[in-house]
Amino acid sequence: MRMVAGEEEEAPAAEAEGKVMRWSPYERVARMASGNAVVVFSVSGCCMCHVVKRLLLGLGVGPTVYELDQEKGGREMQAVLAHLLSGSPSTSASSASAALPAVFVGGKLLGGVEKVMSCHINGSLVPLLKQAGALWL
Repeated sequence: MRMVAGEEEEAPAAEAEGKVMRWSPYERVARMASGNAVVVFSVSGCCMCHVVKRLLLGLGVGPTVYELDQEKGGREMQAVLAHLLSGSPSTSASSASAALPAVFVGGKLLGGVEKVMSCHINGSLVPLLKQAGALWL
């Protein structure tokens, strides 16, 4: 499991022009989610996040984990993830924290703990992980 904290990137076009521009929370989530075969957005101390991370580790996957309570702009990214998971235009702070964990496989949103467990139980999780290059066996 690769734990990543405090990554902050500048927009490439801004670097070329010598300007400092930051990625929007949505752009940061998209870039972070597509950076590895399996990415888990989590909050340290969240029991459901722990369950998903342990399941993936137990299957032999080493996910990249972003602990959003330790990331700059983590709350904004949580709101983006809550929106992506719920599909509704507005999210409150409580629904944003309830949205985690958010699991991306092959750069695509798989879902939260319910979806990950459902895929594991019905046998579709391992093939998804193999297809994404997270498992070789």
